[in-house]
Parts: sequence; structure tokens; C-alpha cells
Amino acid sequence: MRLDAPGRPLQLHTLPIPTPGPGEVLLRVQACGVCRTDLHLVDGELPDISYPLIPGHEIVGRVVARAPDVTQCAVGQRVGVPWLGGSCGRCAYCAAGRENLCEAASFTGYTRDGGYAEFVTARAAWCLPVPDRYADAEAAPLLCAGLIGYRAYRAAGTAPVIGLYGFGAAAHLLLPVALHEGRRVFALTRPGDRAAQDFARALGAHWAGGSDQAPPEPLDAAILFAPAGELVPDVPHEWVGDAESFTPSA
Repeated sequence: MRLDAPGRPLQLHTLPIPTPGPGEVLLRVQACGVCRTDLHLVDGELPDISYPLIPGHEIVGRVVARAPDVTQCAVGQRVGVPWLGGSCGRCAYCAAGRENLCEAASFTGYTRDGGYAEFVTARAAWCLPVPDRYADAEAAPLLCAGLIGYRAYRAAGTAPVIGLYGFGAAAHLLLPVALHEGRRVFALTRPGDRAAQDFARALGAHWAGGSDQAPPEPLDAAILFAPAGELVPDVPHEWVGDAESFTPSA
């Protein structure tokens, strides 16, 4: 399913099976999730889109071929392909484990064709093994929403009390992880969003309320998933301890 121009429905095309280049594998796609970024892409809201393009970056597939220089990702192995499709590996950001900020980064389904297809190529070093306990469709969202949440969560260190600002795809996957590790978790949603607050409480959040409210106790860390920049200066410092413990998700 290919995007031929911004704002148009995806169109079904029959194309040659791609050939993996150096460092790449060829995957038979078994599942590919839909992310909000895919919708922004289709609507032409991301810069420098090169059309035509095959979207999709929450990919689960099996390796059917690999380039001669690839030693990982065995043929037949099930792997996941995330949004971040590659980076230079040499810049200061890559050296610090912050490859998402690399100026030469590539992105699956954006700067390279993605998973809304029967076959897709991916850089082998950026593919992730998928444990057998996950079904294909269950694993697909973990390649984006799951990774986003876990990366921010890991940056928050061992904070015992965490506030999740915005309770959508990433936060609802992260909440059970934090609870499993014994954290106290407060969910802060758009003011008046009772449905999201009820959902957070149903998943075990210790408290849920609007982002205009103070949590019932001070936070040791806050992770922002809400696309609302004004929340950053609005979070009182006494809620988050010190500046280093405040952890935006972007």
C-alpha cells in the first residue's frame, strides 16, 4: 500500500520484491501497526517527504534473505523493525546512545520504505529479535509506542513515584511495567478527559487526574507524552525534585 501524494488514500501496487543492500535483510512482513506518525505522513505534515513512499514502521516479519555482509538476523528469524531505521554510528549523539538525534538518521516508512507491504528491507543492525511469547500483532505496537515509553522510563532512573503526562499508546504500555517494578504511578491527562483517567485507573494507576491538577504527592520523575509544550514550564519544580529528574519523552 503506497502513498503517491500527500492527502491521498494509500493505493495498492504490485512492485518487484526489493533486494537487500549492504548491511540489510529482506523480511516477509507478518504484521505492521498504525502509528499517529503514519497519519501525519499521509496528511503531508512531515517535512521532506519523498513520494511515492510505503509507510509503516511497527513491523514484525521473518528474515527471508540477507546481504552477504550480514552476520546477525538468521534466515527464518522473526524480528521487529522500529521507527528509527539507522544512524551514522559515529557522531557524538550515536556515541552517547542517543541515535534518535543523529543528523544522518533514517526512519522506517518515512525516509525509507516501510511495512505496509508483503516484503520490506531493513538494516540488520537495527532489527530487534521478537520473543516467541508475543503474537505478531501484539508485538507490532511495542516497536514504537513500547520503545518510546521504555526509553523515557529508563532515563527516569529508579524514581519511585512517576507522573505520566498524557495517557495514550505509549503511557498505557508503560504503566504495567512501572507497576510490576513497584513504582507508584500517577496519570495526568487533558483536563476533563474522564475516559483516559478511568482507563489509567483500570490499568492500576494509583491516581489519575487532569494536567492542571497537582498529584497527591510529589513526583520523583515526570515523563511527558502529551504533545503540549506548555506543560514543560508549567510543571512545578517541587513536583519533580530537581531538573535532572525531569524526563521529557522526546
